[in-house]
Amino acid sequence: MNKQLENLITASILFLGSTAIGLAGFSLIEDLSFVNALYMTIITIGTVGFTEVKELSPSGRVFTSFYILLNLGLFAYIVSVVSSYFFEGKLKSIFKSYKSDMEINKLNNHVIVCGFGRNGKQACEELEKSKRDFVIIEKDPEVVEAEIPKSMKWHLGDANHDDNLRVVGIERADVIIITTPSDAFNVFITLTARYLNEDIKIISRASNMETESKLYRAGANKVVMPDILGGMFMAHLITKPVVIEFLDLLSGVSGTSYRLEEVSYDQLKGRYQNKTLKDLEIKKNSGVTVICVKSNMKGMIPSPDENTFIGMNDHLILLGSKKSLKNFMDQYTILEK
Repeated sequence: MNKQLENLITASILFLGSTAIGLAGFSLIEDLSFVNALYMTIITIGTVGFTEVKELSPSGRVFTSFYILLNLGLFAYIVSVVSSYFFEGKLKSIFKSYKSDMEINKLNNHVIVCGFGRNGKQACEELEKSKRDFVIIEKDPEVVEAEIPKSMKWHLGDANHDDNLRVVGIERADVIIITTPSDAFNVFITLTARYLNEDIKIISRASNMETESKLYRAGANKVVMPDILGGMFMAHLITKPVVIEFLDLLSGVSGTSYRLEEVSYDQLKGRYQNKTLKDLEIKKNSGVTVICVKSNMKGMIPSPDENTFIGMNDHLILLGSKKSLKNFMDQYTILEK
């Protein structure tokens, strides 16, 4: 349950419990009617000092004294919790969380991103660009409130807990991306995700080689080590600067509109299935270059020749500008990317 909502429920229960004690005490000790007992209870809890409905007996005074002491701290706690919902926007935050959870319940074959740190944020931005359904699970309320864009679906909770993974639809999800900075947490989340969904694809972050092997044993399909990749990238800026320039071109870092795209056999229109690249004439018709084909029979085929056949379960890896890729999608595919 949302921690903020837990505090409000706790305050409400304490208030009702204190009210019940006051009603019972004033009714039994002073033989007051319900209305008078309620009046005495409220003015005592609120410490407002209004006139008593009648002169209290010695037993009533003792009860009232202890009752006032009980409610001094309780009343301050209740006021602080309730006021925070109106003046700090917590009520609005709870409503946003409830609305987001309702949207999450409608998702199927979506992506779960655990953690909205540096790596998680980049992953979400790429998923949003690709128009892929995804949901973020983040345990820090300040990150949720200040950093996650309104366009993204999120759930406030710890991904280490099974219940939170179930809330974000782990049983219905297609992929889970685990990006928390703790390798121990990543291993545990991987084990939990594999237990809750045997078919889900798990991509996890790791900081060292030892953790990488543990993640694979825990059930991860792919393990990414950003620190090692970052070091290699910086070294390649010196040893292979043109290659890095080309990678920047593809990633959009250089400000160009060129990018890579993946298209499966099933996405192709019927008249373009079971054809060779020569028959498809992709470069001629759209301006897109086929830089690789993943064949169901032969595996990866870089720089495929014109006789390469595109059959069942094959994939095309394309390179082109935003405009040329759109031309390809409009002409060759049944799904818009």
